[in-house]
Amino acid sequence: MSIAVKRSAKPALNSLAQLAGLGQSVWLDYIRRSLIESGELTRLIEEDGLKGVTTNPAIFEKAIVGSSDYSVALAKAGEIYGDPVKTYEAIAIEDVQAAADLFADVYFQSDYRDGYVSLEVSPFIANDTLRTLDQARRLWKEVDRPNVMIKVPATAAGIVAIEQLISEGINVNATLIFSRDVYNRVAEAFISGLERAADSALDISGIASVASFFISRIDVAVDDALQAILITMPEYEIRQQILSCVGKVAIANAKLAYQDFLEHFGSSRWKELADKDAQVQRVLWASTGTKNPAFSDVLYVEELIGQDTVNTIPPATYDAFREHGIAATALSENLTDANCVLKTLGDIGVSLDEITSQLLDDGLTGFSESFERLLRAVDQRCTRTAGKELIKSQTLSLPVSLSLEIDAVAKEWKTSGNVRRLWSRDATLWSGADEADWLGWLGITESQLQHHDRLTKMADKIVAEKFTHIVLLGMGGSSLCPDVLKASFGKVIGFPELLVLDSTDPAQVASIENQIELKSTLFIVSSKSGSTTEPNIFKQYFFEKLANRIGRDKAGNQFIAVTDPGSSLEKIAHRDQFRHVFHGVPSIGGRYSALSDFGMVPAAAMGIHVAQLLHKADEMVYACSSCVPLEENPGVMLGIALGVACNQGHNKLTVVASPQVETLGAWLEQLVAESTGKQGLGIVPVDRESLASPEQYGNDRLFVYVRHDSQPNEQQDVAIKQLEQAGHPVIRIAIFDAYDLGREFFRWEMATAVAGAVIGINPFNQPDVEASKIATRELTNAYESTGRLPDESSFFEESSLELFADE
Repeated sequence: MSIAVKRSAKPALNSLAQLAGLGQSVWLDYIRRSLIESGELTRLIEEDGLKGVTTNPAIFEKAIVGSSDYSVALAKAGEIYGDPVKTYEAIAIEDVQAAADLFADVYFQSDYRDGYVSLEVSPFIANDTLRTLDQARRLWKEVDRPNVMIKVPATAAGIVAIEQLISEGINVNATLIFSRDVYNRVAEAFISGLERAADSALDISGIASVASFFISRIDVAVDDALQAILITMPEYEIRQQILSCVGKVAIANAKLAYQDFLEHFGSSRWKELADKDAQVQRVLWASTGTKNPAFSDVLYVEELIGQDTVNTIPPATYDAFREHGIAATALSENLTDANCVLKTLGDIGVSLDEITSQLLDDGLTGFSESFERLLRAVDQRCTRTAGKELIKSQTLSLPVSLSLEIDAVAKEWKTSGNVRRLWSRDATLWSGADEADWLGWLGITESQLQHHDRLTKMADKIVAEKFTHIVLLGMGGSSLCPDVLKASFGKVIGFPELLVLDSTDPAQVASIENQIELKSTLFIVSSKSGSTTEPNIFKQYFFEKLANRIGRDKAGNQFIAVTDPGSSLEKIAHRDQFRHVFHGVPSIGGRYSALSDFGMVPAAAMGIHVAQLLHKADEMVYACSSCVPLEENPGVMLGIALGVACNQGHNKLTVVASPQVETLGAWLEQLVAESTGKQGLGIVPVDRESLASPEQYGNDRLFVYVRHDSQPNEQQDVAIKQLEQAGHPVIRIAIFDAYDLGREFFRWEMATAVAGAVIGINPFNQPDVEASKIATRELTNAYESTGRLPDESSFFEESSLELFADE
């Protein structure tokens, strides 16, 4: 007799883990101390097959500024070293060593192929070979781990340093490569360095290197150049040529670079080194987060899968590919198409060489600015001259029963890993419906910061063309953030004045029209769906007025559209030859869109330093991340407080804001009300209420005081203190200048999302609004076709006026 033993099937590998079988290693473009100490990094290694980590000054800057992870380490290192550079290096080296130790098994089991952690030399010395060599050697020695790579920018000076470092047996991550020409020089430097190492009798089997080839930034720069040409080209055939290149150049460039890689490491010259057990210098795809919302969020992962490659993926893209990415080899496919794309680009007159050269310069500038901010943050924290940590700028004064329940819910969230679930876009945290489709706002600041220069360039052109006014035409989510910025910043010297039109009241339209001169006014038509009635009416009204004055062919130059890709507004904008179309992100709902182009385009146009505003927002993003201890997470703790208070009957949220930022309340009103008010539940925000004496309020209130600490309002301070002393629940949030609004936009978006989960509703849908839009469209369509409203009769007629209603 034989017995059949049923074996349990192995769990299916997720999409990230499947890449190893296709010859590609996944590295994570992110590091943070709590990621290491919390066990999260170990989990990623075990569950996703993560094989490495890359870092840069921007990542460290956000981690240090946006959390309390480093408070103790910074204080200790600051006392020892005093100098901010040495202080930063001390804590960075500790993180790299700890991460490298976690990857040690990966390193040895892969025969030194994977398990690497990268640490970058200072971007300040990128054009100095000798200083780069000195710092790289010192960092290599101080980290003292075989599985570390020293990142060296691929400038002309850097390439010389790369060859020398390889010849000395130091692992190198050659970074900021944008062009094939630079890549080929880096590959040549690596091979020459290995040959020299072999001639020196070094064991070359353990010398490792990657060539970091940047992707998405190329498409952003090229597509901007194509857009500029597009608006000047009326010919259909040329426009089709231009459109055929949009969003395709970066991948085409990468695929041909990979063919260069195969040639380098398939040569007889390389075979001699391979016979000595040398490792190939793999191509590492960097900057692989999708920046254009019209394209797939995993585009630059799926299209670049191939043998002997690495993809270092930012957190948001990492989670997205794990969830819905398709692992299949694609890198050597459609090479003919890739060549055609680059040829067409040249025929159009766009120089890819010039763009990639500029991208290298911009990349160095960006990293240098991040490093400077990092050093300032380190120095401030070590000398204790900085502002409070973000969680300390938010204080809760609550009744005991409410405080205890908040603590209990916070403990439950921590035990259940709910913050990680939120950042992983787990819809079951809410209702399990379509919530995962509406979380694009979680990663918007990173994308915006990488490409904020496009907004700056737009603003420079507006100033150069001497526009005196900008009129934003929008409603609701597309107009409230610009209105907050206009009121809080005022008119910026040297820039046109921003006016916001968000009402069809003829008196308000006339008021706006009386303040402007049409010929010197730029109009921003802002509509996510592109079909919202009011902005379209506004657009048509002012467009026709301009067309009658300066001609229809010129009127479009005074219009910008901000809308989701493929919307009806985008089609109108192309038809009427608008000067520019900025895209919203389809996965960001209108009321969560403040930090997307719906908020940042008008911000830049009116002269606000958008990079500074976004950096403030990004500090809050990092402070709210899943690696931050929950009790130190300002957005999550605020959201739990709002949700628990609502569930306990404190569902009237009274917003009190200092006069300098009082319009923030109107933005909060829509965000909170539309997000939480459904299914018979929700928080009712109350904005601009004149505070009464404490006894005038019942037990249904929760007061939030957004206080401008540098310019406080004494009357508000007294009233809030009286409310606290009377036992009413009060939350205080301190801000110091208008740029702190960047932090508040993200803090409240996160808090509202969390509050929705605590209450038990979907905070991203808007069923009543959508139902109203559908009903309205049915009525208007019926009226247009029949001249009458369906199922309604006229109950009043006088002259040309008729009133209708159902029974």
